[in-house]
Amino acid sequence: MTQPLSGAPLAGTENELDIRGLFRTLWAGKLWIGGIALLLALVALTWTFFARQEWSATAITDRPTVNMLGGFYSQQQFLRNLDVKASLAPVDQLSVMDEAYKEFVMQLASWDTRRDFWSQTDYFKQRKVGNSKADAAMLDELITNIQYTAGDALKNLNDNVKLTAETAPDANNLLRQYVAFASQRAAIHLNDELKGAWAARTIQTKAQVKRQEEVAKAIFSRQVSSVERALKVAEAHNISRSETEVPAAELPDSELFLLGRPMLQARLENLQAVGPEFGLDYFQNRAMLNTLNVGPTLDPRFQTYRYLRTPEEPVKRDSPRRAFLMIMWGVVGALTGAGVALARRRTH
Repeated sequence: MTQPLSGAPLAGTENELDIRGLFRTLWAGKLWIGGIALLLALVALTWTFFARQEWSATAITDRPTVNMLGGFYSQQQFLRNLDVKASLAPVDQLSVMDEAYKEFVMQLASWDTRRDFWSQTDYFKQRKVGNSKADAAMLDELITNIQYTAGDALKNLNDNVKLTAETAPDANNLLRQYVAFASQRAAIHLNDELKGAWAARTIQTKAQVKRQEEVAKAIFSRQVSSVERALKVAEAHNISRSETEVPAAELPDSELFLLGRPMLQARLENLQAVGPEFGLDYFQNRAMLNTLNVGPTLDPRFQTYRYLRTPEEPVKRDSPRRAFLMIMWGVVGALTGAGVALARRRTH
């Protein structure tokens, strides 16, 4: 075996890391490290004063109470009771409150609702630059600044909506305005549905009343005609008294003449005086039709939600995060300063 020379350097000595020498170099370049770290931290701090700020407000909503729906509840429930009675709707359908809140949530999450809301706000109008493409891009950005998150009953989470704006008061006020705007649109749609359902029920009830009248008139005409024929037969055979012991109500039409001319004449006069006979359902439908003809009383501003968390002015800014940016860029500056210190040592 070959013995290594006593004066020759060991293999791999050049690849060893001199920790002590590294720290000495970094300590010697502490001014570079601290200076660049401080410089970048100050630059980040300065940038936060001029960067666009983002503040977000949050609202949590739930279905409304009966009082919040006002007259819409009673009128919608009135139509539902009619549908259930006529077997046109299931008994276990959604409540009126759930139906109203479902429409509100649909409007709250709708892209069109967010677009129409921003288009009519002063917040958007004051930031328009007059360029159609730039304004459209800004409107799209504002639309995405409203985020709706659906609730999860299994996790006991309710629906919530968050709006981001450039100032805390704007975030609070705009979110309140947006929730009210979505509720008003929901109320308009619900009123339209109520008006349409009311008109359809009115037409249906009118048709039912007319059908009952036609049936009653047809039965009345048949009864009058039957008695008149029987009276003619009784007069032709000179039947002046009843010749049957069967009650008059049980006699077939073909044997009514056996009642005799006087009874048939009295019966005919009574029919003509009383007129067609209507059942209880007819009078109930007529009373219902009189109510339906009045039409619904629409309230354009009933509330389709209630707050579980009312929007408030946020106390913490979402962006820029000043402390985080200063720390992050301070660390970047320190690493850059360390690189400069090491590079200066190698050049000496």
